[in-house]
Amino acid sequence: MGRVISLYLSTGKQMISADAIRDGLVQGEFFLEYLPTVSLADGRCVGAEALARWRRSSGVVQPDEFIPLIERTHVLGMLAYWALEAVSKELGDWLQLHKELHISVNVPPEILGRGGLEYTASKTGVSEIRNQIILEVTERGIPDNRGIAALEAASRSGVRIALDDVTLSATNLVILSRCTLDLIKTDRSLVAQITPECPCPAWLSGLSALLQSTRVAIIAEGVETEAQAKALRAAGVSMAQGYYFSPPMSAENLTAYHSRAGGQPGRSSTVPT
Repeated sequence: MGRVISLYLSTGKQMISADAIRDGLVQGEFFLEYLPTVSLADGRCVGAEALARWRRSSGVVQPDEFIPLIERTHVLGMLAYWALEAVSKELGDWLQLHKELHISVNVPPEILGRGGLEYTASKTGVSEIRNQIILEVTERGIPDNRGIAALEAASRSGVRIALDDVTLSATNLVILSRCTLDLIKTDRSLVAQITPECPCPAWLSGLSALLQSTRVAIIAEGVETEAQAKALRAAGVSMAQGYYFSPPMSAENLTAYHSRAGGQPGRSSTVPT
């Protein structure tokens, strides 16, 4: 109960509980917005990240207000299944037309192992766009050998995996050395360190060295200025997200944004395959 009260007091909104989140999913209160992923080389839209939103009577609740309550519960799995199904319904046809694009979805790693991925594909309709779905997990989700084994099994099946919220900490680097990953997404706190007073923080040089020693691709999160985008591009980072490029948007607006950003069917994405 203390966890719920703490969240209620910090948000100033209605009390939130895991049961309320589950009921919201059942009652159709959730919707998706998409944060475009942009190629730093040429500004093309190469995909997007699906972000869950919760529409309540008090207003729209953002993920950082409800996700902490359902971490390590079955409700987080329910949310992941719902998000994958929603992506398939909203963007499935568009993704099949643009095979070079990807959509990333945050998932708990337990759905990757023990048949969870196959179950998800069959129940959500993502089988036909499976190779264009990137599953994002955080270091919190893979603390043990079982989590790592689930990632390895998913990778062998052809699914692409991204490690989210990477801070280049010792823990992150251990995970990177032990797992087969296709992408890493740097935490927005790192990009925020790129300022006019500090145009090349120490971590950026370390990231350049990492890029030279691995085939993993990088997506930088939280880009808000042209200077940050230029610094990341100079360091060899291939993709980025952030308000400098675009805020999150509906599926309809994403397809229009892709057209404006120069996307053409059949062009190769910078995301590894």
